Amino acid sequence: MLSVILFTITSFIIGLSGAMAPGPLLTVTVSDSIQGGFRAGPLLVTGHILGEAILVVLIFMGMGYLLSSESASSFIGIAGGSVLIWTGIRGLRSGDETLGDIEAGGSVLRGAVISFSNPYFFIWWGAVGAALMYSGVELAGAAGLAGFLVGHWSSDLAWYSLVSFLSSRGSFDTSGKVYRAIMVVCNGFLIMVGAYFFVNALI
Repeated sequence: MLSVILFTITSFIIGLSGAMAPGPLLTVTVSDSIQGGFRAGPLLVTGHILGEAILVVLIFMGMGYLLSSESASSFIGIAGGSVLIWTGIRGLRSGDETLGDIEAGGSVLRGAVISFSNPYFFIWWGAVGAALMYSGVELAGAAGLAGFLVGHWSSDLAWYSLVSFLSSRGSFDTSGKVYRAIMVVCNGFLIMVGAYFFVNALI
């Protein structure tokens, strides 16, 4: 039992180091939380976790090597990059509008789509995530796997909930210059990251 607890804590720390890295999901969490309030973060990360659950199943079906293959990375880079560019442009065009009450289903789906748009999401799970999963199984079977998933998903939920809370605490006039500048930066970042994924996949 102690070994499972320690493995869960280790998985939390490793997951947190990845969750805290700047990326599309973090950017969307900030912008959506400013517009729609705190619960945007937990809803977005719920979609992210559901996407990861699908990858866990695929890895156990023996498809982990496909997730980190060069062909899969190229395909995901082109498709995902296109989605991120479209998301950023759409965000810039609607930057003066507020989300109002966050719709749970839409935000969960948005979290999953943003995650699947990132080729490094698949590369990490095909390599690091799969290795940690199998380590947990070797350590304590189903309990070890559960320990990894609980630790990893808790890190995602904790970090993005904190980011969402801090972002939603600011007093932003949604028609003001500060709000507009934040939306331009966030959506501009999505466009640049999307372009990087797209071009890198073609090289």
